[in-house]
Amino acid sequence: MSHNTFGHLFRVTTFGESHGPMIGCVVDGCPPGLALTADDVQRDLDRRRPGQSRFTTQRQEPDTARLVSGVFTGRDGVQRTTGAPITVLIDNIDARSKDYGNLEDTYRPGHADYVYEAKYGLRDHRGGGRSSARETAARVAAGAIARRVLDGVTIRGALVQLGPHAIDRANWRWDETANNPFFCPDAARVPFYEAFLDGIRKRGTSVGAVIEVVAEGVPVGLGAPMYGRLDADLAAAIMGIHAVKGVEIGDGFAAASRTGDENADAMRAGDEGPTFLSNHAGGILGGISTGQPVVLRFAVKPTSSIYTPVETVDRAGHETTVQTRGRHDPCVGIRAVPVGEAMVACVLADHLLRHRAQNPSPPRWPFAQG
Repeated sequence: MSHNTFGHLFRVTTFGESHGPMIGCVVDGCPPGLALTADDVQRDLDRRRPGQSRFTTQRQEPDTARLVSGVFTGRDGVQRTTGAPITVLIDNIDARSKDYGNLEDTYRPGHADYVYEAKYGLRDHRGGGRSSARETAARVAAGAIARRVLDGVTIRGALVQLGPHAIDRANWRWDETANNPFFCPDAARVPFYEAFLDGIRKRGTSVGAVIEVVAEGVPVGLGAPMYGRLDADLAAAIMGIHAVKGVEIGDGFAAASRTGDENADAMRAGDEGPTFLSNHAGGILGGISTGQPVVLRFAVKPTSSIYTPVETVDRAGHETTVQTRGRHDPCVGIRAVPVGEAMVACVLADHLLRHRAQNPSPPRWPFAQG
């Protein structure tokens, strides 16, 4: 299986399967001298960790991060990156492979079972192998390292829609995302979400979600206008997350219904650069960051592994039905919030390093005098 690596200068390779002994990542290209400990990685992993509420899978994984290369503790007692590849290991300790015995010869609709076997001639039916969202823990670990590169950049994600039910943006408060199991910034919406998802779970099915990620403090100039567009790389990274089926930057599809004067982000002169009067573009113009917050949203489909029987076929070509046992998220979009943050962090770190290599001394504003 190829294509397990993404990024250019900040490169991430993930490895391992859902029911293998461990998963992990190798981060190559991280600059030396950055303070980094396992605790820095653990904080983000704990936000994604399963089994923390009745609204996620009850698989009990501590997701303890072990940094086994690429860091060194100096004479001052501070552990820092060395510039060598950083390897993070995360043990799997609560896999129950027997729950998937009925899937050895049967394909789950909506899952990657059929296409994996069609492409590779075999598949790991125990939890889906590499196609399982369990792999995203490794991406979150890489994202935690990327955040150390992004000095001054804050990346935050939130669940803004559960099924067909969106939040009220007038009630948006970032501090609420840490106070509820949905990463929801609208506290008034949480009790409704709890009752709604309880009903979905009891019916033996699942539901999708929409996640928004905002990166503040992104400097102007990241990205290239042709084949290294920042928005294109962000979209590709987000679309590479399991179960994601759509991405929009800024106002996205809403821009199609506007006129040019309505959609343009008007500018006025400022001391450090232009002051934008709006941010419909989501902080990116011509593939290059504007210095405004980078804003994106992505849609996560309903979890494909559900208890409700669904029509399918088996390896022998027989029509049958399948009912997935085991422990699964009734909404995989909830735990996609820290995953989305991590992928944005990795892309921004990569583009920041690429920008520095090409523009070590960027021009000062204003660009022209007289």
